[in-house]
Amino acid sequence: MSECGLVLALEGRSDTRRCRVAVACAVIAGWTGRDAAVVQRHIEELEELGVPRPRSVPAFYRVAVNRITVADCIEVTGERSSGEVEFVLMQLGEELWVGVGSDHTDRTVETFDVGASKQMCDKPIAERFWRFTDISPHWQQLRLRSYIGLERVEYQAGSVAAILDPAHLVSAYCGTGRLKDGTLMFCGTLPALGEVRPGSPFTFELEDPVLKRTIRHTYRSALLAERAAAR
Repeated sequence: MSECGLVLALEGRSDTRRCRVAVACAVIAGWTGRDAAVVQRHIEELEELGVPRPRSVPAFYRVAVNRITVADCIEVTGERSSGEVEFVLMQLGEELWVGVGSDHTDRTVETFDVGASKQMCDKPIAERFWRFTDISPHWQQLRLRSYIGLERVEYQAGSVAAILDPAHLVSAYCGTGRLKDGTLMFCGTLPALGEVRPGSPFTFELEDPVLKRTIRHTYRSALLAERAAAR
């Protein structure tokens, strides 16, 4: 089994430690909205781009662990790819940690094979994670946001309460109350404000208004064709 080693900052209430984490399994959860009407709207906005309806919801897709990155630039193969903010779960030993990432997806490939589209692009995550037990009492107050372009146009915004809670997602994926050690799971996104569209740079964040802290990351997407032409 392959593993991806990432240097992450694991933040508790009283301390933060930086360490190398081995991600052994990466999973993308889709169509995870708590409100069926909102899920339907997201399915419809993707249908407008030619994306087929899922057979069941939520849906889970395995991706190569080396797609997970904390880099501030990713390379993409086409002009029709875009990010979407998601909270991220990560199981390390006995503890569950929560972070934030972008399920950057190739929208052209998505129109004929959703699973393949998940493999086409790197999945940026912020390097900071919070201990789940520190935020679980006020979980539904956490907020997700994303912005596109140098002007930081707001692209997505809403509460994690709009998405199925972590316990539900973990149980739906593995049938137990706990992910396997080394598993990292993207947990679904919010509808776009306007149409689904590319935007670089892409900024995403997870805010905890109770403990007054925010995890944030920004990355650019660069066309491989542009890199080749420059050489």
